[in-house]
Amino acid sequence: MTGRFPSPRSSDRARPDVAVVGAGPIGLAIAWRCAARGLRVAVHDPAPGSGASAVAAGMLSPVAEAYFGERQLTGLLLASAARWPEFAAELAEATGAEIGYRTEGTLMVGLTSDDLAEARRLWAYQQGLGLPVTPLRPSELRDREPALAPRVRGGALAPTDHQVDPRLLVPALRTAAQRAGAVLVPQAVHHLSDVDARITVVAAGCGAAALTSLPVRPVKGQILRLRAPDGGAPGFRHVIRGYADGEPVYLVPRADGEVVLGATVEERPDTTVTAGAVQRLLRAGVDLLPELAEYDLVEAIAGLRPGTPDNAPILGPLPGRPDVLAATGHHRHGIVLTPITADLIADLVLTGVPDPLLAPFGPERFPAGATAGSGAAGSGAAGSGGPEPTMEGDRWS
Repeated sequence: MTGRFPSPRSSDRARPDVAVVGAGPIGLAIAWRCAARGLRVAVHDPAPGSGASAVAAGMLSPVAEAYFGERQLTGLLLASAARWPEFAAELAEATGAEIGYRTEGTLMVGLTSDDLAEARRLWAYQQGLGLPVTPLRPSELRDREPALAPRVRGGALAPTDHQVDPRLLVPALRTAAQRAGAVLVPQAVHHLSDVDARITVVAAGCGAAALTSLPVRPVKGQILRLRAPDGGAPGFRHVIRGYADGEPVYLVPRADGEVVLGATVEERPDTTVTAGAVQRLLRAGVDLLPELAEYDLVEAIAGLRPGTPDNAPILGPLPGRPDVLAATGHHRHGIVLTPITADLIADLVLTGVPDPLLAPFGPERFPAGATAGSGAAGSGAAGSGGPEPTMEGDRWS
């Protein structure tokens, strides 16, 4: 073994090299990468897969998710999305599992003239960054997706924005991690002192705040799942993101007939599903794709995104605690950032040397009082996403 993990003394052989707190996609992918490199890995979570995977839509959208003032984050999203094809292939080889990885691309649309004007402003910014955004006339949109409403005024294609099904991804990652040698510990972590390992990785979503004092806050999102009638496939193939009378909305088709429709963005910590949110989402979805009115409504659920002050993840060692690494705060980007987060954190665990890509996203960018890192702040237990499921909203994947 190389780097900062020399051959252990006989008295240390039972002690993990790495303890990962949180068994969502981020935590499991880190565990897989570390175990595959020969490290002894323990993953602590009382309910694996109950966080982001239970709610997330799974959009891999570095282009559609490129927003004003987030250039460094956009660069990280693009770098991670570029790793997804190989990551998906490796996962399939390691497990034989289907994860719903699809590459049809994303259509971005505007229902009204005002919606289209708002969308075009964002597309111009994205094109200014050199991103692949191709404007389409209404007729060109309907050539690609005939089910779109005739009222849709225009749109654009982001061909490199893809999707994966998080509810298939997480079990596959768990299998891959365990086959590589990682051990799952079905217990909550209340304090960092509860964990005995050479390196601890906190990948606990909203639960990271209590463990590390990092400024990770819950951002509520409500989301719906529909199903095409008669067990058929949805009547559209692309992910569709757009505005409908000012309401931002996305629709993600699955091969099994499911359609994910989301999502609200609310600065509040509860997970109550409200009638008003369901009404707004359904109205916007049906306005863009009228056939959705005939679909079955099979699930309405709310969850909590792990947000940060600048909407970017927190990746790297806590100040003054080189033995504790953060991998949290992914907000609306947890699924698309899974491959690069796992690779960068596994490299850091093994070598102790941070990749330059981590520099803009370290915990030290926040005030010292917000990154105490003692592990004693708060009393909440941490698992795959803290006390509630994690999801992203109209600006997440």
